[in-house]
Amino acid sequence: MELVIVGVIVALALGFAYTNGFHDAANAVATSISTHALTPRIAVGMAAVMNFVGALLGTQVAETIATSIVDLSGATVQQSLLVLLSALVGATAWNVLAWWFGMPTSSTHSLIGGLIGAGLAGGMTVYGPEIVDKVVLPTLVSPLVGFVGAYAAMIGVMWIFRDKPHAKVNRRFRVAQTASAAAMALGHGLQAAQKTMGVIWLALLTVGTVAPADGIPWWVKLSAATAMGVGTYVGGWRIMRTLGRRIIELDPARGFVAESVASLLLYVNALVLNAPVSTTHIITSAITGVGATRRLSAVRWGVARNIAVFWLLTAPVAGLLAAGVTWAVLLAVG
Repeated sequence: MELVIVGVIVALALGFAYTNGFHDAANAVATSISTHALTPRIAVGMAAVMNFVGALLGTQVAETIATSIVDLSGATVQQSLLVLLSALVGATAWNVLAWWFGMPTSSTHSLIGGLIGAGLAGGMTVYGPEIVDKVVLPTLVSPLVGFVGAYAAMIGVMWIFRDKPHAKVNRRFRVAQTASAAAMALGHGLQAAQKTMGVIWLALLTVGTVAPADGIPWWVKLSAATAMGVGTYVGGWRIMRTLGRRIIELDPARGFVAESVASLLLYVNALVLNAPVSTTHIITSAITGVGATRRLSAVRWGVARNIAVFWLLTAPVAGLLAAGVTWAVLLAVG
């Protein structure tokens, strides 16, 4: 029975990675498409490949998800597996709901919220200090750094190219956006796919299929990377419109700066801080930062406000959905 539940968890986790791919595809390619640096299909195909590659470059974020969110040590194997299953259901449900409304919310926070909600509903404890250090603080600081960093970098670019012909500058940055979009997609894979790996690894650790010292099996890495890559290729066109055009009309220079600053923050959080941050929050704040260099009124703050509301709702609603599933499942199994 336990192995059957593990199989269901693996399937749900890969389904979550798939929805993460099409939900967050906009993070990497929306700016490049909106500035016509890349055609939609080329951009999405490139993002899918780079997401796949990025997913195989590290495991630090996966280890944080598996060891620093919810404490399963005091529960039975069956209870632990049911909590993981419920967390994935809640997180995936919120991903699909946010995608339907075209809002670029965080798959990271939906999964973490789902784990916390399901764990608490199952009578387990959560790692409060670790969550604060590795989730809450990076969540609060990264968007601020993304906004300020993108604003400052864009001011620098504007000063450097102040005497250059506008059309020529745009052509050069349109080419450069190919590299910045690829870097963003690589960082997204490095961050997002590892969360799926962490859940599957935690399920395998729970039933004793693998030992902690063994690390994450290669089949887990490859399957999570593939699911996210396929999901990315399907594309998240609703969310692309929100990020690429509804916040502000981007030009190639601003698109390049936003993607470059955002990807740098993703690498630092994944490889240095081991923090599972939101690619959505970071790229959105960077886009807002470069947009503010025109004038504050150039940013459509109403759209930004709606996005912020969905950001705030993500973890609590995913947690409540996961908690509801946990209670229903525990009631059903007696």
